[in-house]
Amino acid sequence: MERKRASALGGRSHELLESALSSTETDADSALRADVALHRELKRARSAAAQGAIRDLQKSISAAEQLAGALHQAVRTLLAGWSFDERGYLESGAYTAELLDVARGRGVKLFEQDEQILSYPSLVRMLASDAAVEIDRKREKRIRPSVLAELLRVRQQKPPRFKPEPFLEALLGAYRLALPEKKGRAMGATVALIEIYQILTLFPGQAKEYSKQEFARDLYLLDQSDVRRTRDGFRVSFPSATGTKARGTLSTVTRAGELKTYYGLAFRP
Repeated sequence: MERKRASALGGRSHELLESALSSTETDADSALRADVALHRELKRARSAAAQGAIRDLQKSISAAEQLAGALHQAVRTLLAGWSFDERGYLESGAYTAELLDVARGRGVKLFEQDEQILSYPSLVRMLASDAAVEIDRKREKRIRPSVLAELLRVRQQKPPRFKPEPFLEALLGAYRLALPEKKGRAMGATVALIEIYQILTLFPGQAKEYSKQEFARDLYLLDQSDVRRTRDGFRVSFPSATGTKARGTLSTVTRAGELKTYYGLAFRP
């Protein structure tokens, strides 16, 4: 289905981005070889002129002229060969499908969720208009599927840059604010993480700066750490959802490449 969707985008897009880039890479390599041959012949012409080897000079000039024509044709082929509609491809969702497929073939587990790609411990967002992606809010222009999959694989091998202590204290603060909202809730009661997220992103624009996917990722990183107690001695837990409450869950991807779901938060002495 992804290949059919890609074929409607024109140019070489029916080949998918990976093969289109591979073809253009080959065209560029041909142009480079022609340039090297021309450069080599020009050096011979210069040497012949310096030494006064007239016949060799005439031969090199003639060969250089032919090689210049070959280089010009190679560059024209390179230019004509790249006609890929990268913006349309990125916006259509075909690129995401291709990236997931390429990553799967390389043993890199990725998941698509709410127009982002989850790749422990990173979040990837498409920037179609710029032919780039954002990895944890940092722009990355190397979007060839095989290259990006490898970049994400390397990131998965590195320990995440995450400080659990301040995040745990922030959760406790939001939890305390959420408790009085419903009668009968006291310390130790389960509060939906959606409520906690809404409190943490209460001010205008904060939800854009700190997405639900980032929040869920940080919950998992805290859950996997050894940090469980706040400075005040309260211990955190993440109660599971039951029944219809499951609709309010948050999901992220684990170190093993599996989906992990969270629903509630509780602090107890």
